[in-house]
Amino acid sequence: MVVFLPLATRVIAGVTVPNTALINSSIELARQNLPSHGFGHVMRSWLNGQALVNRLPQPERAKFDEEAFGVSAILHDMGWAFNTSFVSNDKIFEVDGANAARDLIRKKGGRGWDQHRIQLVWDAIALHTSRDIAPYKQREVAYLSMGIYLELVGVEIAKQRYGELITVPEAEWDRIAAEFPRPGMKGYFSGVMIGLCVLKPEMTYANFVGDWGEKYVQGYTRVGHRVIDLLEAVLPE
Repeated sequence: MVVFLPLATRVIAGVTVPNTALINSSIELARQNLPSHGFGHVMRSWLNGQALVNRLPQPERAKFDEEAFGVSAILHDMGWAFNTSFVSNDKIFEVDGANAARDLIRKKGGRGWDQHRIQLVWDAIALHTSRDIAPYKQREVAYLSMGIYLELVGVEIAKQRYGELITVPEAEWDRIAAEFPRPGMKGYFSGVMIGLCVLKPEMTYANFVGDWGEKYVQGYTRVGHRVIDLLEAVLPE
């Protein structure tokens, strides 16, 4: 069992968060490469997730890698950094984000980052939209997915899915949103999803991103690209 030593901290939007060189490097990377709406989203995701972590019983929190969680949350949408080298033509955006985080850790993480911790960050980001898988992985992976969902849909809807695991009160969620405002997020999010469907449609047919392609992108269709299309064509009667 690994127990993590307490990290230096600071307070952002009323939430006590780890204050490490790698987390600060992650913040700068996100700030420099994401538009303001994207940067605000990843910061709100981190703060809401960390607020959940802060309420864990101390024995459980001592086993939680808060630095890995912070890096994962802050960099989870680097696959939305259009017109940068972070966005590939042949990978889903979650994998692009996971690769960006892994590269930063290898460059700036230092000797405290063994392969297990690097893989933990990679898995957390790669699986953050896989809400049928993430809850059954390591707690850092589960809490990243949950924190992002909480940021996007709010406290009450998040409770409908996660129940008593959502311990952030409305007032704290509101305080985070006041520090990193949410207006314009619907249009921004839709624009990102549409952009991915146009840029690399093959990477969107099998996941939720394709929903925006079907609704908004002329000529976009999943037909012929679905698993059912392949298997019904090749399996014997």
